[in-house]
Amino acid sequence: MPQTAAILLKDLRFGWRKNLPEVLHIADLEVLRGERIFIGGASGSGKSTLLALLAGVNLPTRGEVTVLGETINRLSGARRDHFRSDHIGFVFQLFNLIPYLSVLENVTLPCRFSQLRKQKATESSGDLHAEAMRLLTHLDMAHESLIHRPVTELSVGQQQRVATARALIGAPEIIIADEPTSALDSDMRQAFLRLLFQECDESGSTLLFVSHDRQLASLFERHIALDELNQADREGL
Repeated sequence: MPQTAAILLKDLRFGWRKNLPEVLHIADLEVLRGERIFIGGASGSGKSTLLALLAGVNLPTRGEVTVLGETINRLSGARRDHFRSDHIGFVFQLFNLIPYLSVLENVTLPCRFSQLRKQKATESSGDLHAEAMRLLTHLDMAHESLIHRPVTELSVGQQQRVATARALIGAPEIIIADEPTSALDSDMRQAFLRLLFQECDESGSTLLFVSHDRQLASLFERHIALDELNQADREGL
């Protein structure tokens, strides 16, 4: 695998059951380190399934998923979990925030599971609290009236911003964002994207940004249309 590659897919195939048609078949895909990639596609096209494969949450039926030089589908479940904690920041479409934790506790949560991200966050701002507050400030969420609230008391848009700060803390090498702007208004969407690009630029992180909003595609270095990349639909014809 070339040193400059962050992600490399080879003959990736995935189906939910053996007797059902494949959902994904991607012959070849390479994403370079530091690239900003927009992945577009209609609902049900397999975007979230692809992200789960890249993160090692699901395993391919066939083929290889190589991330940062590690073929993750060959790792045990525990090693995949550890690898994901250290190297991948994920903005989930449904946020996956911990309801009984505060805003601040949710943001710093990845650093409980990854010493690597804890070390990088501490080096960046001096301690975890300061780094979390730095990220939340960029997202207009650093108010004392907000940071100690349980996330269940926040609006959907506020929860989305908390999920974003959580993904960015500790500067993981890969940021995966699944429909991250769907609950943001126009002004907050611009602030969000500025922060996302700035943090990725400063840390050299690779950004995979999935959205059905094709108007955002022009902001990215490369646009991948999943329905054109995925051969499974064509093979099923």
